[in-house]
Amino acid sequence: MFRVPLLVALSLVIAFGGGIVFTLLALDATSGFGAIKLGAWQAFPEMQTADADPYAKSHRARAGRLLYGTAEGLVFTASDDDAGARLTASCSYRISGQTPPARLWTLFIAGNDGRPIEDAAGRPSTINSWVVLRKPDSTFNITVSSSAQAGNWLALPPSGNFRLVWTLLDSPAASNSGLIDLGMPKLEKIGCGNV
Repeated sequence: MFRVPLLVALSLVIAFGGGIVFTLLALDATSGFGAIKLGAWQAFPEMQTADADPYAKSHRARAGRLLYGTAEGLVFTASDDDAGARLTASCSYRISGQTPPARLWTLFIAGNDGRPIEDAAGRPSTINSWVVLRKPDSTFNITVSSSAQAGNWLALPPSGNFRLVWTLLDSPAASNSGLIDLGMPKLEKIGCGNV
């Protein structure tokens, strides 16, 4: 008597539960389509726009991120260094070179979820184009390590993996025509452990 309704209810739970689980897995697996990769840096130019694909819109809605206009901003992330090794807090890294032209850029250390890591008292986990120290040819070096360094320095969390998030604001690079000639700074490992 209760066999048919029980089987229908079980089928609905499996269908809806499985659908939700697979949707969440798909959202974690990709940030959308149309990625560009420049060295270690990866961006999804349409992720922040109204023309974004459904996965990118879902990512943005789930994270509560601000919607940029087409030419307002471009967000690059790096989870690996230029050699392809995963970024980890037990190593030190150097970011060197120049950024594409932008009125303002910001760089911060984020966790695997893309959210900024809370900085410990007095330890910088973010830097921007207004405060970065430059060489006479306008290039710069930023050291990313757990121990304090002279010059431009970002402090790493005590342990675990991390990612770097570089946002170019009010940049011609954010328009589709500017993506072809972009050059992002190098991201290289300079040592691990107590080196």
